[in-house]
Amino acid sequence: MCETDTPKTPGWKGWLDLPSPRISGAGGPWIDLSHRLTEELSRIPSFPQPYIRQISRIPDHRANVTEVHMVVHHGTHIDAPRHFIADGPTMDEVPLDRLYGTGVVWHFDVADSGSIDVADLERATPRMRPGDIVLIDTSRSRYINTDRYMQHACLSGEAAAWLVEQGAKLVGIDCPTPDLASPLRPPDFAFPVHYSLLSRGVLIAEHVTNLAPLAGKRAEIMFLGLNIAGSDGAPARPVARVID
Repeated sequence: MCETDTPKTPGWKGWLDLPSPRISGAGGPWIDLSHRLTEELSRIPSFPQPYIRQISRIPDHRANVTEVHMVVHHGTHIDAPRHFIADGPTMDEVPLDRLYGTGVVWHFDVADSGSIDVADLERATPRMRPGDIVLIDTSRSRYINTDRYMQHACLSGEAAAWLVEQGAKLVGIDCPTPDLASPLRPPDFAFPVHYSLLSRGVLIAEHVTNLAPLAGKRAEIMFLGLNIAGSDGAPARPVARVID
């Protein structure tokens, strides 16, 4: 089941030594993996309410200008190691080759507030390879903007460690977090999945969507987050396409 604590808070352990990404030459259509960004989009309750407004509008002004005020973890986004690792790299320090490449998309049928364990990952196909991006589809994204969206499954701590050992480069999931859902966390919750992944430079992508057409397939994936100086994460509009 999903752990609620971790023995200690790790420091930065360095990037995993992974193969360089290669472009596959896939010819299929790109699929948008991001939610449309709105003020009402489901968010972690502790995050402040975002706002999006026009500060300049035609015809009163020469141009339309929109201002966005939100945490970088609102909507579809990437967590940089600095999000939980005090001395980890910030978003502008993440090497570009950590943000794109080939990978696998795995579907798991998981009950509300359930867990994805090592045995589930070991059974998943196609098999992952060192340097893969791993995207996890639980069909939870269809409940966005409802209470049920927050009743998502999580990875076990052992599953997170397994992904590190197998050489995952980025782990994305179609819900708010790969850790225990926020309504179930005790006051001293220690985010074991975030610490396990981010301490070894395995990036985390959250609030991913539209994974069903890719499930059970290898894919070419681009998860290009904004290059924000000193930031612990970044909004992204990721895309993926099936590798024939």
